[in-house]
Amino acid sequence: MTEPENFMQRAIELARQGMNQGAGGPFGAVVVKDGVIVGEGHNQVVGTHDPTAHGEVTAIRDACKNMKSFSLEGCEIYTTGQPCPMCLGAILWARIEKIYYGFRIEDAAAIGFDDTEFFRQMQLPADQRLVPAQELCREEALQLANDYLLIPNRRHY
Repeated sequence: MTEPENFMQRAIELARQGMNQGAGGPFGAVVVKDGVIVGEGHNQVVGTHDPTAHGEVTAIRDACKNMKSFSLEGCEIYTTGQPCPMCLGAILWARIEKIYYGFRIEDAAAIGFDDTEFFRQMQLPADQRLVPAQELCREEALQLANDYLLIPNRRHY
């Protein structure tokens, strides 16, 4: 078995453990840097009552904690399922450089995890989405953003 396959097997093992414990669905992930696993996770949505506790997100949180950094530049992620929009966003924010996945979005949909509507919603203009979004207190919020720029030694991410 190749090294990438070993990492994917670990993600599958984590997913199976979480799934069998009733923590959530069949989603596990590992974050790897320079051939070493730096973070692991599995879906914990049901167990923690947290809709953001997907396998990729929990693995990213673990990797960031272990590396003491919010940037996972130079890392790869191995995940049992193709990332949903939220996980893809987290992967991008973490600066992970490559994604390996097991089953596809349509495979997840076939077992009850259908993200296709989320992907479709993200392509629509904000005023046409299922969840309405409305601008409010723009001037005050912009002042907050401008005040942030004045903080000396702030860390850009």
